[in-house]
Amino acid sequence: MVQLRSLAADSPSRRSHWYALGLSEEDMLKPKIAVVNSSSELAVCYAHLDGIAKIVKEAVRAAGGVPFEVRTTAPSDFITGAGRSGSYILSARDLVTNDIEAQVEAAMLDGMICLTSCDKTPPGHMMAAGRLNIPTILVIGGYQASGMIGNDHVDLEDLWSGSIGTRFGKPYPHDEQEMIRQAVRGPGVCAGMATANTMHCVVEALGLSLPGSAPVRANSEKMIDAARRSGARIVEMVNEGLTPRNILTPAAFRNAVATVLAVSGSINAIKHLQAVAVEAGVDVDIFAMWDEVGRKVPVLSAVRPNGEVRIEQFEDAGGAAAILKQLAPLIDTGALTCTGKTLAENLDGLSVVNPDVIRPLDQPISDGPSIAILKGSLAPESAVVKLGIRDGTRPEHFEGPARVFDSTPLALDAIEKKEIKAGDVLILRGQGLKGGPAMGGGGSIVLFAIDAAGIARETAFITDGQLSGLCLKGLTVAEVAPEAAVGGPIGLVHDGDLIRIDVASRSIELLVDPAVLAARQGEAQGPKKAEGYLGIYQRDVQPMSTGAVLVD
Repeated sequence: MVQLRSLAADSPSRRSHWYALGLSEEDMLKPKIAVVNSSSELAVCYAHLDGIAKIVKEAVRAAGGVPFEVRTTAPSDFITGAGRSGSYILSARDLVTNDIEAQVEAAMLDGMICLTSCDKTPPGHMMAAGRLNIPTILVIGGYQASGMIGNDHVDLEDLWSGSIGTRFGKPYPHDEQEMIRQAVRGPGVCAGMATANTMHCVVEALGLSLPGSAPVRANSEKMIDAARRSGARIVEMVNEGLTPRNILTPAAFRNAVATVLAVSGSINAIKHLQAVAVEAGVDVDIFAMWDEVGRKVPVLSAVRPNGEVRIEQFEDAGGAAAILKQLAPLIDTGALTCTGKTLAENLDGLSVVNPDVIRPLDQPISDGPSIAILKGSLAPESAVVKLGIRDGTRPEHFEGPARVFDSTPLALDAIEKKEIKAGDVLILRGQGLKGGPAMGGGGSIVLFAIDAAGIARETAFITDGQLSGLCLKGLTVAEVAPEAAVGGPIGLVHDGDLIRIDVASRSIELLVDPAVLAARQGEAQGPKKAEGYLGIYQRDVQPMSTGAVLVD
């Protein structure tokens, strides 16, 4: 029998607290399980989690454990992204991780089950799991129902991209108020292969959720069943001593990378996976792994925004488990999972329900990579380009003069005045980890503006900021590292400098004489100092190569 941490931390005053909460003498000897809940009335992403927490706690009790519900912050792009230009979104990921440590580790609990929802909670939960290394399962919170107007499906992607388009004379296809009412019809995350559903698939690919968990309709019987089974399984994991560092191996990360590439998921998965690896003490370079695996893995499914497949169809075809089944010849199915079994054992007997939605390897939708890592004189460390379905509609080679902007409003104003011409490379800088801080949402807004103005195929866009998982327009390079605020070459670019992007060679070059760049070094400016929590984040955040963790 595994020695329980909670018993090792036993004391009279601790027992007194727990007696007062209704625990019995027998309960004192049972595994103590943290039920990590991000429930919030601010955002629909989290609005249903109290009900799921109740189900999980009942299952933990029935399995012989004692559940303790603890709360964390609940970042949501469309709600808590309103302040400070969206800087609280990425920065809240690490706040979730530290909040879990400050409660679960401080109380010396024996295991935890995390109710994971909008896109920063899955990596925040997995980072905490890797750091604390106590038995952990993630319960996928599911995606929201969306609506119809006539014969047209309407979801949050339509509403968000359309709202930016209206500024540029591109009206909504339907009445705005009716679209607002129809876009979100229930709790859960965005209904597409944006960052949230991408990260839900990542959780399953890594082996930290029960098989068949992702994606899933929020509050469905399937989701509720997974919650019950997860509550029972976490108690078994504590008794078995099965911890995240047994599961989070290089093989598991490779499987997750392949999964994201096969579904053309969000580019944000790269930094999140690297952050999880750092917190778990796994010596892997996700950026290098991404380049390697990306040369082998084709696109097997085209869920919106990549194609016309809806997330419901992807789930019904088998979801992440079916993707892993199709990828089996290319991945390591010997990787251990939270079931105590290998991925191969979990997939045994699984069939892909709809191979038109989730293709076999020999019948891909397009060749890979769906996401590529670029390097060069403009991005000596890394940069990310999302290619999606490589059907020839999006250029993969581009050379043109730079048009440089140091703020989102200035870039939007230039687009609106039609100052960005065919052949230009629009650069938005000062949006990075330190410069944003926390990368904000400016890059996504500019990209949707470029698309709304009808110039996405005739221009290129480069930023040291990040992009929403809903962004897939034109030739766009994001997360350029080093960023401008720490002296990266992107901070030295002048209007008119030639930029060359070449996906085939995985390169992004600033075609300026090195002597000229050396003479410009005095122009580099550090970030504008942030205040409050964002000031702490700005001071402590580590480079993109670490996944932007806060631990040094």
